[in-house]
Amino acid sequence: MNAVTAIVAFGQWGIIVMCGCGQSVLFLEKFIRRSILNRCRWRDVFAQVYLLGTHSLPVILVAGGFIGMVVALQGFHTLQKFGAEAQLSQLLALSVFRELGPVMTALLYVGRAGSALTAEIGLMQVTEQIPAMEVMAIDPLRRVIFPRYLSGVISVPILTLIFDAVALWGGYYIAVIWLGLDVGTFWSNMKASVLFNTDVLNGLYKSFIFGLVVNWLALYHGYTAIPTAAGVGLATTRTVVISSLLILMLDFMMTAFMLGV
Repeated sequence: MNAVTAIVAFGQWGIIVMCGCGQSVLFLEKFIRRSILNRCRWRDVFAQVYLLGTHSLPVILVAGGFIGMVVALQGFHTLQKFGAEAQLSQLLALSVFRELGPVMTALLYVGRAGSALTAEIGLMQVTEQIPAMEVMAIDPLRRVIFPRYLSGVISVPILTLIFDAVALWGGYYIAVIWLGLDVGTFWSNMKASVLFNTDVLNGLYKSFIFGLVVNWLALYHGYTAIPTAAGVGLATTRTVVISSLLILMLDFMMTAFMLGV
């Protein structure tokens, strides 16, 4: 009976997951279809880009700087064992551009802006702002959801570039100023090893995909949240957990695809 009960519970969980996936895809299709053929309110989009960017920028700057310093510090002591500490800048740049930049930016964005989007839309459901818009013949998917989705997709790659730049300068501080590596060697080796088309752009491609997925899930969970305080909290938790796991899964899949494995 225990095995049968476990199988039944697993099947029920699978059905719930598949239903949630289908509903989220229908939600995405619905607000894009309703918005793409209508004139976009670019003022609202850029206002949301400003809000999402400024709210997420402090944590991006702090995390980027410290991650760059940690990578440089750990990389120096590892490479020093093989007499290859001059290659530290290559290790730092490739790690940041290919993996750390897009992945860490997306995770930090989920924790800061993604959760805020879910809470904002969920509170609009609690206070009945969205039903009131529907009563007034205003489409909330086109007026509220789409501008926030588009602004989030624009914000993530921009924040990724900022993270990359701050991480490189953090690594420069540790490698050159603290550990005493030659500044010319540091920058010349980095310039020689990093290719814009294969390293920088691949990281930006990842951040763009992360932006599409993260903002979609954040808005979906907020829009479908149970209109109670506990419901909004549960929706926010789901956004952070599911988005974080999907970021790591998508990163593996895209890395394997880009490397041709």
